[in-house]
Amino acid sequence: MKKSFFKFLHKINKAVLPKLSNKDPLKLTKWQKAILAYRYYVLINSMD
Repeated sequence: MKKSFFKFLHKINKAVLPKLSNKDPLKLTKWQKAILAYRYYVLINSMD
C-alpha cells in the first residue's frame, strides 16, 4: 500500500509541481529547495 500511495503522489507531482532539474541547486530559494527535496523523497519511495 505504501508503494502504491507514493506512485500516486509521484504522478501528481509530475503534473502539478514545477521542474527544477535544469536549475543550479545553489541558486534556488528555500521554497524551491523544499519542493525539490519533497519530489526527491516521493520519487525514491515510489521506486522501492
